[in-house]
Amino acid sequence: MRPTLPRRRLEKVAVNMTPMIDVVFQLMIFFMLTFNIIAPEGDFDVRMPLGKSSKEPLDELQLPPIQVRLASGDDGVLSGISMNGEPVADFLDLRQRVARFFDVAIESGASPGDVELEIDCDYELDYINIIDTITAVSGRIEDGQLIEMIKKISFVPLKQTP
Repeated sequence: MRPTLPRRRLEKVAVNMTPMIDVVFQLMIFFMLTFNIIAPEGDFDVRMPLGKSSKEPLDELQLPPIQVRLASGDDGVLSGISMNGEPVADFLDLRQRVARFFDVAIESGASPGDVELEIDCDYELDYINIIDTITAVSGRIEDGQLIEMIKKISFVPLKQTP
């Protein structure tokens, strides 16, 4: 025969809810303090030009881009530089001409971001010449201070010669 165990009376288990409520409130406070409020979706910072009345004359300064042409021989060596169709001696001469153009544009009311330069180079040209061109037109040092010139530089798509 098997020994019988005394039967226990089922007692209700009481769950203390106080610690759970404390944890819930701590989590709520944590999430409220770490919540980042972001700008509403679709709120773009677009600056449209101010409208002018038709009686006022249009005073928009639109500068054509400075066109720099870099020609090379078949071996990739730089054979010529021209700016807006005029021959340029070297990169120092290019820097001086771009600086004069830039200064005249700023004096006439353009902002530095309005002046744009477009580089057109031969397919075979060595890459170092493109870097030298960008270095020559992007800024200059006067009285120990760096003066930024051209910030917008674009490239004409390359055409590979057959």
